[in-house]
Amino acid sequence: MFNDIGPLELVTLVVLAVLVFGPDKLPKVIQDVSRTIRKIRDFSDSAKQDIREELGPEFKDFEFEDLNPKTFIRKHLDNDELGLKEIRSGFDLKKEMTEVTDAVHGRDPESSPASSSSSAASSAPAAGGRLDMTKKPEKAAVDDRPPFDADAT
Repeated sequence: MFNDIGPLELVTLVVLAVLVFGPDKLPKVIQDVSRTIRKIRDFSDSAKQDIREELGPEFKDFEFEDLNPKTFIRKHLDNDELGLKEIRSGFDLKKEMTEVTDAVHGRDPESSPASSSSSAASSAPAAGGRLDMTKKPEKAAVDDRPPFDADAT
Protein backbone atom coordinates (compact mmCIF):
# COMPACT_ATOMS: atom_id res chain seq x y z
CA MET A 1 0.00 0.00 0.00
CA PHE A 2 2.81 2.40 0.89
CA ASN A 3 5.46 1.07 -1.49
CA ASP A 4 6.55 4.50 -2.68
CA ILE A 5 7.10 6.08 0.78
CA GLY A 6 10.75 6.24 1.81
CA PRO A 7 12.13 6.07 5.35
CA LEU A 8 12.64 9.83 5.60
CA GLU A 9 9.06 10.49 4.53
CA LEU A 10 7.78 7.92 7.04
CA VAL A 11 9.71 9.57 9.89
CA THR A 12 8.34 12.96 8.79
CA LEU A 13 4.77 11.61 8.88
CA VAL A 14 5.28 10.14 12.38
CA VAL A 15 6.72 13.41 13.71
CA LEU A 16 3.89 15.37 12.09
CA ALA A 17 1.29 13.01 13.60
CA VAL A 18 2.83 13.39 17.08
CA LEU A 19 2.78 17.17 16.71
CA VAL A 20 -0.83 17.32 15.45
CA PHE A 21 -2.48 14.75 17.75
CA GLY A 22 -0.12 14.73 20.69
CA PRO A 23 1.59 11.71 22.23
CA ASP A 24 -1.37 10.88 24.49
CA LYS A 25 -4.06 10.81 21.71
CA LEU A 26 -1.90 9.24 18.98
CA PRO A 27 -2.47 5.53 19.94
CA LYS A 28 -6.26 6.08 19.97
CA VAL A 29 -6.14 7.77 16.52
CA ILE A 30 -4.03 4.91 15.11
CA GLN A 31 -6.53 2.34 16.43
CA ASP A 32 -9.47 4.25 14.94
CA VAL A 33 -7.80 4.59 11.55
CA SER A 34 -6.80 0.92 11.42
CA ARG A 35 -10.31 -0.16 12.47
CA THR A 36 -11.84 2.01 9.71
CA ILE A 37 -9.47 0.61 7.08
CA ARG A 38 -10.27 -2.95 8.20
CA LYS A 39 -14.03 -2.26 7.92
CA ILE A 40 -13.61 -0.81 4.43
CA ARG A 41 -11.60 -3.87 3.32
CA ASP A 42 -14.22 -6.24 4.75
CA PHE A 43 -17.01 -4.32 3.02
CA SER A 44 -15.10 -4.40 -0.28
CA ASP A 45 -14.41 -8.14 -0.02
CA SER A 46 -18.04 -8.95 0.77
CA ALA A 47 -19.21 -6.79 -2.16
CA LYS A 48 -16.83 -8.63 -4.50
CA GLN A 49 -18.06 -11.98 -3.20
CA ASP A 50 -21.71 -10.96 -3.68
CA ILE A 51 -21.01 -9.87 -7.26
CA ARG A 52 -19.25 -13.17 -8.03
CA GLU A 53 -22.19 -15.14 -6.59
CA GLU A 54 -24.71 -13.11 -8.62
CA LEU A 55 -22.77 -13.54 -11.87
CA GLY A 56 -22.99 -17.30 -11.65
CA PRO A 57 -20.59 -20.22 -12.04
CA GLU A 58 -19.36 -19.23 -15.51
CA PHE A 59 -17.71 -16.12 -13.99
CA LYS A 60 -16.14 -17.82 -10.96
CA ASP A 61 -12.60 -16.99 -12.14
CA PHE A 62 -13.52 -13.36 -12.88
CA GLU A 63 -10.98 -10.88 -11.53
CA PHE A 64 -11.94 -7.29 -10.77
CA GLU A 65 -8.46 -6.15 -11.78
CA ASP A 66 -9.42 -7.08 -15.37
CA LEU A 67 -11.78 -4.11 -15.39
CA ASN A 68 -8.72 -1.90 -15.75
CA PRO A 69 -8.11 -1.74 -19.54
CA LYS A 70 -4.31 -1.86 -19.25
CA THR A 71 -4.41 -4.97 -17.07
CA PHE A 72 -6.96 -6.66 -19.31
CA ILE A 73 -4.94 -6.04 -22.48
CA ARG A 74 -1.65 -7.03 -20.86
CA LYS A 75 -3.17 -10.26 -19.57
CA HIS A 76 -4.56 -11.27 -22.95
CA LEU A 77 -1.53 -10.22 -25.01
CA ASP A 78 1.07 -11.89 -22.81
CA ASN A 79 0.14 -15.36 -24.01
CA ASP A 80 0.65 -14.14 -27.64
CA GLU A 81 -1.84 -16.50 -29.27
CA LEU A 82 -2.02 -14.31 -32.36
CA GLY A 83 1.74 -14.20 -32.95
CA LEU A 84 1.95 -10.44 -32.45
CA LYS A 85 5.59 -10.56 -31.34
CA GLU A 86 6.52 -12.25 -34.61
CA ILE A 87 4.61 -9.66 -36.62
CA ARG A 88 6.09 -6.80 -34.61
CA SER A 89 9.66 -8.06 -35.10
CA GLY A 90 9.14 -8.54 -38.86
CA PHE A 91 7.85 -5.01 -39.38
CA ASP A 92 10.52 -2.43 -40.18
CA LEU A 93 8.90 1.01 -40.03
CA LYS A 94 11.89 2.86 -41.45
CA LYS A 95 12.03 0.59 -44.51
CA GLU A 96 8.29 0.90 -45.05
CA MET A 97 8.40 4.70 -44.84
CA THR A 98 11.31 4.81 -47.31
CA GLU A 99 9.33 2.69 -49.78
CA VAL A 100 6.30 4.94 -49.42
CA THR A 101 8.30 8.14 -49.98
CA ASP A 102 10.01 6.57 -53.00
CA ALA A 103 6.64 5.64 -54.44
CA VAL A 104 5.28 9.15 -53.85
CA HIS A 105 8.28 10.79 -55.49
CA GLY A 106 8.18 8.32 -58.39
CA ARG A 107 11.59 6.82 -57.71
CA ASP A 108 12.58 3.21 -58.24
CA PRO A 109 12.41 1.51 -54.78
CA GLU A 110 15.31 -0.86 -55.58
CA SER A 111 17.75 1.93 -56.33
CA SER A 112 19.69 3.57 -53.56
CA PRO A 113 18.84 7.13 -52.47
CA ALA A 114 22.14 8.46 -53.89
CA SER A 115 21.53 7.04 -57.36
CA SER A 116 17.90 8.11 -57.36
CA SER A 117 18.88 11.70 -56.61
CA SER A 118 21.06 11.83 -59.71
CA SER A 119 18.40 10.24 -61.91
CA ALA A 120 15.63 12.40 -60.52
CA ALA A 121 17.64 15.62 -60.34
CA SER A 122 15.31 17.37 -62.74
CA SER A 123 12.20 16.59 -60.67
CA ALA A 124 13.74 16.81 -57.20
CA PRO A 125 14.77 20.26 -55.97
CA ALA A 126 17.85 18.98 -54.10
CA ALA A 127 19.83 15.81 -53.49
CA GLY A 128 17.89 12.94 -52.01
CA GLY A 129 14.53 14.54 -52.82
CA ARG A 130 14.88 17.02 -49.97
CA LEU A 131 14.15 20.70 -50.24
CA ASP A 132 17.11 23.04 -49.92
CA MET A 133 15.90 25.72 -47.52
CA THR A 134 19.07 27.81 -47.99
CA LYS A 135 18.29 28.64 -51.62
CA LYS A 136 15.87 31.43 -52.40
CA PRO A 137 12.90 30.44 -54.53
CA GLU A 138 13.00 31.39 -58.18
CA LYS A 139 10.69 34.23 -59.15
CA ALA A 140 7.96 33.42 -61.59
CA ALA A 141 7.81 35.28 -64.88
CA VAL A 142 5.14 37.94 -65.33
CA ASP A 143 3.44 35.86 -68.03
CA ASP A 144 2.95 32.90 -65.64
CA ARG A 145 0.47 34.77 -63.43
CA PRO A 146 -3.04 33.41 -63.27
CA PRO A 147 -5.71 35.70 -64.71
CA PHE A 148 -7.09 38.24 -62.25
CA ASP A 149 -10.85 38.28 -61.78
CA ALA A 150 -12.04 41.47 -60.11
CA ASP A 151 -15.54 40.09 -59.56
CA ALA A 152 -14.24 37.07 -57.62
CA THR A 153 -12.57 39.17 -54.92
